Amino acid sequence: MVANAGTRTSGTNFSESLRSFWKKNGENIVLPIIGILGFLVIWQFASMAQLTKLPPPTSLWTDKQTQELLLYPFMDRGGLDKGLFWQTWESLKRVALGYTAAAIVGIGLGILVGTQPKVNKALDPLFQFLRMIAPLAWVPITLIALPNVQTAAIFVIFITSVWPILINTTVGVQQIPQDYKNVARVLQISPTKYFFKILIPSALPYIFTGLRIAIGLAWLAIIAAEIVMSGVVGIGFFIWSAYQNNYVSEVLLAVVYIGAVGLLLDRFMAFLQHKILPTDSRS
Repeated sequence: MVANAGTRTSGTNFSESLRSFWKKNGENIVLPIIGILGFLVIWQFASMAQLTKLPPPTSLWTDKQTQELLLYPFMDRGGLDKGLFWQTWESLKRVALGYTAAAIVGIGLGILVGTQPKVNKALDPLFQFLRMIAPLAWVPITLIALPNVQTAAIFVIFITSVWPILINTTVGVQQIPQDYKNVARVLQISPTKYFFKILIPSALPYIFTGLRIAIGLAWLAIIAAEIVMSGVVGIGFFIWSAYQNNYVSEVLLAVVYIGAVGLLLDRFMAFLQHKILPTDSRS
């Protein structure tokens, strides 16, 4: 009797928790699903009505090549014949290297430029000029300047993603309230303590904004980066190769992978931002 009562209580608590979760998050779950399904239905009918040359979304399953890629993402037959998980994994490793370098350089330079007005005036025109160059335009330049194609690909990712980090960090440092600076001067706070107790906490919301924008740009640059590296494993080169061989369904499937991974990277950065920043900094 006691065991049954305990089981019923546990079941009731679970049901109440589930109802509470659904009440709080149901709309956030259902509406995106409706939006995605609506987009896929429109795409399906547009392809069937021959309004577009793109194959319908159902081709991702009906096409034998994409069906195999869907069912066996961990396939590895050696060389370039690998599943999309491994293609994506290799690209992520390159993005991690380029993005990490961009974060280190962007935050470091941003702090320097933000705290030194003369340096800012000297370098701002150069930064604004360089950040306007598209990722694809960097491909031939890096191939000439850097003989190692792996390094060239990582540099393309770096040069694409460094600017939002640098600019947002600069703005964050420049936006430190004057009252904070005055208090630090009156109390004669050491440069090290000022850096860790005032500058970084004040600029951190701006830095995270730059990091979150940059992770998306780093991932967007992967196709341009891996065009540099012909004949390598990677989702960018996979798309380029599929396009050259007119495997349209494979291109579409790889684009789905890129979009999904990009979404996960953005959500991961948002999670870190939520966990690291104080509540009042996010409001």
